[in-house]
Amino acid sequence: MEMRYLGRTGVEVSSLCLGAMSFGSMGNTDHDDCGRIIDRALDAGINFIDTADVYSAGESEEIVGKALAGRRDDVVLATKFFNPMSRDRNHRGASRRWIVQACEDSLRRLNTDYIDLYQVHRLDEHTDLDETLGALSDLVRAGKVRMVGTSTFPAEAIVEAQWTADRRGHVTPRCEQPPYSIFVRGAERDVFPTCQRYGMGVIVWSPLNGGWLTGKYRRDSAAGEGSRFARLGRGSWRLDSPGAQRKLDILDQLDQIAADAGLDLITLSMAFTLSHPAVTSTIIGPRTMDQLESQLKAADVVLTDEVLDRIDEVVAPGHTISRQDVAFEPQALRKKDLRRLARNGRSVG
Repeated sequence: MEMRYLGRTGVEVSSLCLGAMSFGSMGNTDHDDCGRIIDRALDAGINFIDTADVYSAGESEEIVGKALAGRRDDVVLATKFFNPMSRDRNHRGASRRWIVQACEDSLRRLNTDYIDLYQVHRLDEHTDLDETLGALSDLVRAGKVRMVGTSTFPAEAIVEAQWTADRRGHVTPRCEQPPYSIFVRGAERDVFPTCQRYGMGVIVWSPLNGGWLTGKYRRDSAAGEGSRFARLGRGSWRLDSPGAQRKLDILDQLDQIAADAGLDLITLSMAFTLSHPAVTSTIIGPRTMDQLESQLKAADVVLTDEVLDRIDEVVAPGHTISRQDVAFEPQALRKKDLRRLARNGRSVG
C-alpha cells in the first residue's frame, strides 16, 4: 500500500482510506463482520479510517472504536460533525456550542482520547468561520483533536478558512474531502488547485459515484434489489432521469477502456482518482468483505497516460455529468426567497 503525506502535516496515510459509512444501520448491521472488514483493511496496509457522527446515528463510530481496540495508535482516525444528531435544532451545525458537545460524543463512541482528524462535514452558512475555527482550535490545544479539516467545501470557503485562521490565530484546516470520480470531476476546476496552493491534503469520497462505476447499472437490465435506484426510484435516482441516461451512454466506453487496459471497471475508476497529483487518499466504502477485496486492488494500479487520455475524451476534465452530483450549492440556489430582493410586499410586472 502506497503511503502519501497528508498535505504539509508530516503525517503519512495510505492511498486508500477505509470509509465507515456503511457500517451499522445504514449498511452492514453485523458488528462482528464490520470488525473483520476493518481488520482485513488494516492487514492490507490501510492505516487511515474515516467515519462521521451521523453515520448510522453514531453506530458507525461505535463499531470503529470497538474494532480498533489494541490497534488505535497504529491508525490515523478521522471523523466529522455538522449533520443533525437529534431533533434539537442546536444538535447540528458548526457552532462552538455544538462542536464541543459533538467532539465529546465522538470521543466516547470511538473509545479514544483523541481524534487525529476532525472535519466539518459541510459548510455551515449560518455560522461565522471564525466561530467554527476558534472552537476547533481550542479542541486541538486541549489535546482532544490533532488536526482539523473540511469536507465538501467550495473553493471560496476553503480560501476564507485559510485567511480566517491566519488572521485570527486559529489552527489551519489541513485537508479537504470533496467528491471525485470519473463522473464527478468538478473538483479539478477549483477545489484541487486551491488545495494545492495552500498545501492541503485531499481525501476524495464516492470514487465509484454511488455504485455507478461498479457496472451494476445498465440500460438493458433492471436495478438490482437493494440498490439505490430500487430503494428510492425518484428524482435523480430514476434510471430515466437525464443524468442517469448520460451515464448509461458513457459506461460502455469506459468498459472498453478498462478491458483494453486489462482491468475491471471498479479498478479503473478507483485508480483514476489516485492518478491526480492533488489527491492524497481515496475513500473506499465497502459494506461487505467481497466489496473490500474488489477495491483493494486499485492501490497497486498506476494508469498510463494513454488510458487517462482516453478517459479525458469520454468525460472532460473539470466536468460533472449530472447536476444531481454537485455536492455543494449555496442555499440561494435552492431557496428563491434568498435570491429575490424584498419589496415591502409590492411587486410589478
